[in-house]
Amino acid sequence: MPRAFGLLSVLLAFFVVAAAAANDSAPVTADVHLGVNACAGSTCHGAASTRKRTGVVQNEYLIWQKYDKHARAFAGLQNDLGRRIAANLNIGPADHAPECLVCHADNVPVAERGVQFLLSDGVGCEACHGASQKWLGPHASGRVPHAQLVSDFGLYPTDRPIARAKLCLGCHLGDETHVITHRIMGAGHPRLAFELQTFTVIQPAHFVIDDVYRRRKIVSPGVQVWAVGQAIALKELVASLAERPSREGAFPELVFFDCQACHHPTASLRWQPRASMGLGPGLPHFNDANGIMLRAIAARLAPEEGRALTRDIKALHQALSEGAGRPPEIAARIAATAGRLSDIFAAHEFTPADMRAMLAALVQSAHDGDASDYAAAEQSTMAFAAIIFTLNASQALDASQYAALKAALNQCYAATQKPDSYDPRIFEAAAQSVAQVLPAW
Repeated sequence: MPRAFGLLSVLLAFFVVAAAAANDSAPVTADVHLGVNACAGSTCHGAASTRKRTGVVQNEYLIWQKYDKHARAFAGLQNDLGRRIAANLNIGPADHAPECLVCHADNVPVAERGVQFLLSDGVGCEACHGASQKWLGPHASGRVPHAQLVSDFGLYPTDRPIARAKLCLGCHLGDETHVITHRIMGAGHPRLAFELQTFTVIQPAHFVIDDVYRRRKIVSPGVQVWAVGQAIALKELVASLAERPSREGAFPELVFFDCQACHHPTASLRWQPRASMGLGPGLPHFNDANGIMLRAIAARLAPEEGRALTRDIKALHQALSEGAGRPPEIAARIAATAGRLSDIFAAHEFTPADMRAMLAALVQSAHDGDASDYAAAEQSTMAFAAIIFTLNASQALDASQYAALKAALNQCYAATQKPDSYDPRIFEAAAQSVAQVLPAW
């Protein structure tokens, strides 16, 4: 029954759009979310298995429903942890709380929900691809190019790295409409750890990148997705810091600070000087893991912007932790720099020499003490993976070089497996093993 309704929705949407196209005085303006069933017709994306006759797998709905954690995001609000967090926050049932639904469901206003729309579907098709009432018909017809679906009908361009980063980071980091606070974390919400390329790769793919896909959409190298993701992550983080009140009672909004600076066993001595931060021991500090990654990229691709970024991040550390400056003004400068860098990275063609230089810079950063923080080591490990796999995909490595780099990467994975027992000395040694097997170009 749902698939029959899905096909009916496609047909109705197609006729609505076709009628509007025939009458310029009646444009389609509704931003209605029709629900996942609108995509789940057996002749569209709801097949029981892949068919691959039309350039798409056609069982995207099944992949999402069975394997994608986004499909279970709403259900997570109803389990023991979801109920506990909501009780700790005193916000009523989590599956009715706007601050939870904003990320755990496609929580659009009631007026923008179609007759088949179900909030309980979690993070469904339209949460990522946009309200489908305008684009579903033209998309189903197969006659409208993908670029036009984006430009004229509101389909969200998830194939473009900057757009994808902004979309994903909205929930996986937070932005002006998805507000994440330390209060939510203190109530029991898991730590948010995200890197765009890594999460793109581990996401159950409901597409196949073949010649048909490449003719329709942009296919970016993994290293480019990683670089853009780092720039947008830092931009969104510091933009939120600049716009939101910096204090809640006697404490700052700690969601902007590094978790493990405070949350680690006190019997485990971790602190060590970091020249890039300029702070002494005993001070919680801004979570600059994305900034460390961005600094390594900018040193190669945009040195002047990289120097400005380094100065301003150090100034932000000191302003937040020691009161030496105005955090909102410094954060706004960093956000502007990160925004410019995201544009540079999105337009750049990364060479093997670029990637080698960035790997070497990240290894040096670990040696200089920046990996004393778990979050920086975690991001560095995902950076190593994005760069190594891109080098291999571009055929810049022979089999033995790739095997050696993968073995070194596995050491980094092992060193960052458990946040509570993280030892920066072990990670630094693992990072050095990456440098030791780096080919020269």
